Amino acid sequence: METSRGDTGWRSRRRIVLIAACGAAFVIIGSICWYWTQGPDPAHAARSTRAAVPVSVATASRQDVPIYLTGLGTVQALFTVGIHAQVDGKLQDVLFKEGQRVKKGDVLAKIDPRLYQAALDQAKAHKAQDEAALIAAEKDLERYKTLVIKNFETQQNVDQQQAKVDQTKAAIDADAANIETAQANLDYTDIVATTDGRMGVRMVDPGNIVHAGDQGPIAILTQTEPTGVVFTLPAQTLDDVRDAMARGDVEVAAYDSNNVRLLSMGKLATIDNLIDQTTATYRLKAMFSNEDEKLWPGEFVNARLLLETRKNVVVIPPLAVQRGPGGLFTWVLKPNNTVEPRPIQTSTTTGDRTIVTSGVDDGDRVVTDGQYKLQANSPVTITAPSTATHGDAT
Repeated sequence: METSRGDTGWRSRRRIVLIAACGAAFVIIGSICWYWTQGPDPAHAARSTRAAVPVSVATASRQDVPIYLTGLGTVQALFTVGIHAQVDGKLQDVLFKEGQRVKKGDVLAKIDPRLYQAALDQAKAHKAQDEAALIAAEKDLERYKTLVIKNFETQQNVDQQQAKVDQTKAAIDADAANIETAQANLDYTDIVATTDGRMGVRMVDPGNIVHAGDQGPIAILTQTEPTGVVFTLPAQTLDDVRDAMARGDVEVAAYDSNNVRLLSMGKLATIDNLIDQTTATYRLKAMFSNEDEKLWPGEFVNARLLLETRKNVVVIPPLAVQRGPGGLFTWVLKPNNTVEPRPIQTSTTTGDRTIVTSGVDDGDRVVTDGQYKLQANSPVTITAPSTATHGDAT
């Protein structure tokens, strides 16, 4: 009896130990399985937790890139003439229409000429009077000379008569000058255009008295074909612009104040002879044929000067250029759709193109959007593929 009870207890303990051993084995096996599937392996953890980052990309390409300098400027007419009276009088007629195109020599307005015509007639009459007096004085002189030979007249009287003749000749010369003055004043009663151009708004109406010394003009005449644009550039660009002029004609494009619409194409005419030390800028003047008159005197424009064209250079969008602790870099897309940061060196950014001198080759795909989520070897998905550039730089 006692032996049976002992065997039963031993078997019970053995069963408990076996069950505990099996449970421990299951725990160990489960831990091992968890370790291999969810354990701390870095590569595996990265593969299981790192999601693909959506990015936009562009392809680097080789292009000929024009390099521009842009400065704010104003349109200046070739000639701007204030139409003034040159003699005093009543403005009798205004013969131009506001905004009318006129030619050099066209009569624009008339001043009452009667007083000036009378002055001219008077000067001519006085000259005729003196000419008649000269004829008489010369005849008297000839008689005196004949008489002095016969000793019927003194040499003194002959000399006095000669002086009278000379004085009359001088008076005739003065009369001729007075006639020229009177004729000029009469001509000035016709106010004429001094150049081709377009008339502005009339500022004096017919019937008003005008004077040669009036400050305000009757109207403004401007010649706009051709026309100029005066603009400024930073002083540090002066040597580059002078080098460009030494190579030949320098092209200048005039855009509107928003720098969007092309108004006209011209050429650089001159560089000012000094630098403004206050603003560290210098002035330039470009000339435009302006046959369509899209450039209007006084208008603000953006003048874009073509400095040079760089041939066959690698370009990427400016959005692809990033700045880090080590300098400039860009994210380059690898064939397995992961990215790597690559150091680059750039030259010039013109519009939507940045010239890359090292670090990126023709055909490399660079990230233009979504960089803030990227790490080295991050997988990516392309959401908006595009080309490196499009359109002209501004």
